[in-house]
Amino acid sequence: MEKRTDWYEHPEYYEAIFGTDTVREADFLQALSARHGTGGSQWLEPACGAGRLVAEAASRGMKVAGYDISEAMLAHARNRLTPAERRRVKLAPSRMEEFFEPALEGKVDVAHNLVSTFRYLDSEAAALAHLKGTRRLLKPNGIYVLGFHLTDYSRSVPEHERWLGRVGKDKVVCNTHEGLPDRRARRSPMRNRLRITGPGKDWLIETTWFFRTYDAAQAGKLFRDAGLSVVAAYDFDYDVSSPVARGSRRLDRVFVLRPDAGSVEQGASENAPARKVVAAAKKPVPKVTPEKKVAVPRKTSPARKVAAAAKKPAAKVTPEKKVAAPRKTSPARKVAATKKVATAPDATTPTKKLATAPDATPPTKKLATAPDATPPTKKPTRRRS
Repeated sequence: MEKRTDWYEHPEYYEAIFGTDTVREADFLQALSARHGTGGSQWLEPACGAGRLVAEAASRGMKVAGYDISEAMLAHARNRLTPAERRRVKLAPSRMEEFFEPALEGKVDVAHNLVSTFRYLDSEAAALAHLKGTRRLLKPNGIYVLGFHLTDYSRSVPEHERWLGRVGKDKVVCNTHEGLPDRRARRSPMRNRLRITGPGKDWLIETTWFFRTYDAAQAGKLFRDAGLSVVAAYDFDYDVSSPVARGSRRLDRVFVLRPDAGSVEQGASENAPARKVVAAAKKPVPKVTPEKKVAVPRKTSPARKVAAAAKKPAAKVTPEKKVAAPRKTSPARKVAATKKVATAPDATTPTKKLATAPDATPPTKKLATAPDATPPTKKPTRRRS
């Protein structure tokens, strides 16, 4: 038996496990876009792997951008495209927390990452950078469909999953093991073993890593911090007519995320500078934009207010130089003038207070906290980008 250490260097066997759901996943993504998003044709796949969904989306007439950290996976993805599909597809090497393409900013209708690759991001900072970067590429009503398994911190036994597949005459057996989660470190140990047997071949490909852990509350906070709202949640059955019910015992989740209203300012044109990220949600009172709309209008300047008030008999203001006592005025006249000034009403118009702008941040939909049961999941985990 020959031992190897990285299943991502063997895209054809990797595909034997994941490829069976490709058409169903593409149908699901199109249905989600029609129901919760724009229904548009610009798609983005972070960690696109060997390109099975890239090719499927391109075959349906979509314009597709994808990126992955593995050159072997990207090469496999390019080779599976027809000449016509290649004209609609752009692939690039990148990590999930670093990807940015200026030409896509604010233009993506659907971004998707369905099979737990997101959990390869091993820190809150990396996960937040990925989500913010993806949000920046979405249209205001675009969606990011993100699938991964929530964590049951109370479980006391490891989890195992097993799948079978074939590549030509080769038999592929995939076993995935997830150890006990460490709540404090926010991670759980992972091991994947691919056993490949066939004519003249007996391979064991073993890969180990750590996955970051999330319960429902931790995932919800992360999404809010990234400026994304959960508009719907499903499971790995990919049934758009059956969203996850409140209190569901299943931990496999597909979150439909959409940019928060006001989290990104739209540019004046396609050639405008990069859009600003507005951190209004972090301030007690949101900043009113633009400022000149809340400034005192020019037509109600203090000078004009005084001039308008001077037309009223009871509110007439004697100019200051007439009120002041001239050097040659007699004491008696000074007293008389002083009395007149004292009885003159104050004509200054009080400044109108601006109403405090209410907090415009829309309420965030609270995620249902998953109970402590962990029923069998339906999909293997994916690679890190």
